[in-house]
Amino acid sequence: METEGTGGMAKRMKSSVEEKELLALQDGSVVEVPAEDNVVTSNSELVEMEISHILEKINNFTQMVSELLESGKSMLKELSNEFEEHMILIHKEQMEKWKEEIKELRALDTANEETDALLQNATYLIQNIHGGS
Repeated sequence: METEGTGGMAKRMKSSVEEKELLALQDGSVVEVPAEDNVVTSNSELVEMEISHILEKINNFTQMVSELLESGKSMLKELSNEFEEHMILIHKEQMEKWKEEIKELRALDTANEETDALLQNATYLIQNIHGGS
């Protein structure tokens, strides 16, 4: 017969003539306890110990989850900062490349304008030489 409130953790068996009972624990050990009055107390103590153990597990697990969350947040923040720095660097490098490209295009345009002016002057001179003779 299982005791009340233990969920199958211990079994009670009536002992001989004396008002004592044997309490068979889950781990296989047998404890002799006085009759009915103290069994409730003993079972209650066992239940309270089990509850206390479960509560300790809950606290430990909650602490571990909290630490993991904080660690994860910290890692994500560091990763986010590194990503941001890297993106800013890429942007800066690309802006420099395009600025250099614009500078080269302006220099090329200036050189083309100068060459065009020289060619127009040469054309004018050639036309004047052939036209004047």
